[in-house]
Amino acid sequence: MFEDKYQLARDESIFLAKKTLVENIYSQAKMENINITFPDTKTIIDGMSVSGLKTDDVQKVLNLRNAWHFVLDDVSASLDLEYIKTIHSMVAYGELPQSMINTLRDGDVSIGGSFYQPKIPIESEVIKRIENIVNSSASVTEKALDYFLYACRAQLFWDGNKRTASICANKIMIQAGVGVLIIEEKYLRRFNKLMIDYYETADKSKIKPFLYNNCINGIDYKNSRPFN
Repeated sequence: MFEDKYQLARDESIFLAKKTLVENIYSQAKMENINITFPDTKTIIDGMSVSGLKTDDVQKVLNLRNAWHFVLDDVSASLDLEYIKTIHSMVAYGELPQSMINTLRDGDVSIGGSFYQPKIPIESEVIKRIENIVNSSASVTEKALDYFLYACRAQLFWDGNKRTASICANKIMIQAGVGVLIIEEKYLRRFNKLMIDYYETADKSKIKPFLYNNCINGIDYKNSRPFN
């Protein structure tokens, strides 16, 4: 059911990731209710200043840009807990106290709009769960979706979980050339509703097909290969 939709060469996969970078960062920002427009997102990513925005919102976009650059600088790196912590430390830079960065959450958190209370993550169990996902017999796309959903529901960190999970899921996909995961703004309302249901039930039967059918993007070749 969740077969890979795309089979891209490494250079094509990186091209796709770079081509959709602004859209992906904008979507990740909107997923976290960061008040920013697409043009302003592009301007910030291009290294120029934007007036009228909160300093914190600008920093969050810069953090996403830096984390993405880290991924694209070496897409062959192994996805393990230390790698994920590194991504989170970039995503949450300036947002969390230093003692809460580069470490798993060690206290209780709540999720807005949900009665679900995630357990405090135990490092050995997290490592095993990540290994089980990465080494499963599922397609790469399904592995990426399974990791994204697991990391969001587990709330591994104090904050920035969806952003970190999204980047890491994309890293899995880009490395294998199976496309990118982008939860576009037009799908956010439905995504949020399905995620609340998933948080409370742990049932992936609705959110997973939704992500697969609407949020996997790639290069659909016709008769030509436009960037050869």
